[in-house]
Amino acid sequence: MKKFDYTIDFKTIDFRQQPELYRVGKGEQGVLLVQPYKSEILPYWRFKTPDIARQSAQKIYDLFLAYQAQQDFVGMDMARKFLQMGYTRFSRGEASPTRRYANHKSGRKYAKDSKLILPNVEDPIKAESAQIFYEFWQMAKLDPEYLALLDRHERQAVA
Repeated sequence: MKKFDYTIDFKTIDFRQQPELYRVGKGEQGVLLVQPYKSEILPYWRFKTPDIARQSAQKIYDLFLAYQAQQDFVGMDMARKFLQMGYTRFSRGEASPTRRYANHKSGRKYAKDSKLILPNVEDPIKAESAQIFYEFWQMAKLDPEYLALLDRHERQAVA
């Protein structure tokens, strides 16, 4: 897998027109950079309550399926990244450094002017919202057609 290339001019590249420039990278890299997908998906990324999270995750998954119908791997991967971000930003296992919003209601992981980590105070609403995103993320990342297109994209990127 090629590393995500942060040196690309994201303000001018349309990755729908130039998908060969896209690199998957690790996790959610580029989720807020890759256009036009960021603009198409971001308006639906919401998580304040479980009901809002469910509607959001469903809409983003619907976009994933629409991109799939168009054989648009970059769109599928970006939708997958938004679903993943809905989970990782709001609830992960205790060992994860990104459980910030579920473990720290204020969103602040560290004490002000300090490197001390604040104690965990889990927000059950955000944890439930995160679980919803997790379920949709798993459906996307394990989708057989997504995996086939991922493999093809990675092989073409190496060539």
